[in-house]
Amino acid sequence: MKNIRNFCIIAHIDHGKSTLADRLLEYTNTVSQRELQSQTLDDMDLEKERGITIKSHAIQMDYEYKGEKYILNLIDTPGHVDFSYEVSRSIAACEGALLIVDAAQSIQAQTISNLYLALENDLTIIPILNKIDLPSANPEEVTDEIMNLIGCEYEDVLRVSGKTGEGVHDLLEKIVERIPGPVGDPDAPLQALVFDSVYNPFRGIEAYFKVVNGSISKNEKIKFFATGKEYGADEVGTLKLKQVPKKTIGCGDVGYLVSGIKDAREVKVGDTITSFEKPASGPIEGFEEVKPMVFAGIYPIDSEDFEELRFSLEKLRLNDASLVFEPESSAALGFGFRCGFLGMLHMEIVQERLDREFNMNVITTVPNVSYFGYSKRDPETPILINNPSEMMDPTIMDRVEEPFIKASIITKSDFVGAVMTLCIEKRGEIVNQSYLTSERVELVFNMPLAEVVFDFYDRLKSISKGYASFDYHPIGFRASKLVKMDILINGDMVDALSSLIHDSNAYYIGKKMCEKLRELIPRQQFDIAVQAALGTKVIARETIKALRKDVTAKCYGGDISRKRKLLEKQKEGKKKMKQIGRVEVPQSAFMAVLKLND
Repeated sequence: MKNIRNFCIIAHIDHGKSTLADRLLEYTNTVSQRELQSQTLDDMDLEKERGITIKSHAIQMDYEYKGEKYILNLIDTPGHVDFSYEVSRSIAACEGALLIVDAAQSIQAQTISNLYLALENDLTIIPILNKIDLPSANPEEVTDEIMNLIGCEYEDVLRVSGKTGEGVHDLLEKIVERIPGPVGDPDAPLQALVFDSVYNPFRGIEAYFKVVNGSISKNEKIKFFATGKEYGADEVGTLKLKQVPKKTIGCGDVGYLVSGIKDAREVKVGDTITSFEKPASGPIEGFEEVKPMVFAGIYPIDSEDFEELRFSLEKLRLNDASLVFEPESSAALGFGFRCGFLGMLHMEIVQERLDREFNMNVITTVPNVSYFGYSKRDPETPILINNPSEMMDPTIMDRVEEPFIKASIITKSDFVGAVMTLCIEKRGEIVNQSYLTSERVELVFNMPLAEVVFDFYDRLKSISKGYASFDYHPIGFRASKLVKMDILINGDMVDALSSLIHDSNAYYIGKKMCEKLRELIPRQQFDIAVQAALGTKVIARETIKALRKDVTAKCYGGDISRKRKLLEKQKEGKKKMKQIGRVEVPQSAFMAVLKLND
């Protein structure tokens, strides 16, 4: 055990985690030059295309230092705020963390957030200054910032270039010297923490675990604490670039387990595996539950695919533990699922993965957040409102509370005014403003989560020319004056476009939505009224004009009454058509509502 090192790489998005992981694999000869490519550990096409890490990836490396052989278990984690749950799970399986800071971009919001996560779990932090080969790098100033942030000495900050490989040998030595070996009792009953799982169509579910106490052997009978079910360990092994089967995985080590489990609901991330013959007294504590932030309905385009969509989501949840879903139905879209996501990028990625990995073409409704409603009869008991359609009647409603977040934004001092204006427009209240350096400012706001869900992140990036970084965490619920806005198309309510919004924004958003829908809904043979309404009161209206056939084209002379007779006849036909005409709302209309500022 003293020769095992478990560590993860944490940093803000695009600070060079995956590139540095590539160099570590190359310098420990874990991956041959032929197999090495950029972002070697990112195995999804999506990750390579976008250049971001979505899943945390575990891999084992062998390293020799001062004549002794060491096993290094590395977990490369995502940097985007939407995938922070992946980071928290990776941290639970480690004793140390490499905190990477870009020498050109300096400390960003997610750097601080991930650092606090690691410190809460008592990990040993090795600060690293990456990308020192860049012409725009500012190593001295950024080193000072790192020293202020974590209170280390100047010599403790390692200078590395993931691209050229400079300083990587020194880093490997520091990992062995500074990060402690895992602590556990090899003779105690087996306790192994499941920190990830993946679905293999041929072998069933593969669980990735870290052995905390005891050891696990091939063909041993094991039991999962969460479900209480027992299985045979058909295969155990370690995670190199390809899986390497072993007879036994010892205490403190990281490995994988294949036991022929076919049902996705039987493996839960954060569960504990123990031996069936000699079970441990209890599961491993301290694994936090995921809290979804953004909710949206996902519906199959063809209602016959409902069960197929359920299987796809269950398999996807194995690989993405932060996805939460439950069945729901909609008057406009039929049967589907209400899914909880950690943010808008997470929602986009899930939609893309459903399409690519499972060939599921889906309709996604307008994202929203959950509220608490209180009735006048019982003003103490909260009623959860997941959907605008569940909103109670205003006559019996006492108040509505919405979730608030503490948002931390780090930006250049030139953009402070623009960022403040955006946050105040989104009903934010400034809590703190502090200068990290003369050029960089940290702004802390309390904001309603509902305002951040839509286009906030995109607008923040554009007004700060890409320099602002954003991180948030929930701080509870507060009472707000919220109203339910319905969209009526030709007099029929479209429940998928309903939304709960603040009273002060209702007219502006209603008008914007009607204008957007007027552009996106195809013209019909009759006039279509697009209205935004609060209860029975219409607050905005746009009309999509009818496509008209020129019925008077054949009249090239004669009395005007001939033309009028034909036009009146057409008018009667239009009236009849309007009574029975149905309007199909395209998928682009559902998504465009999210980007009202474009």
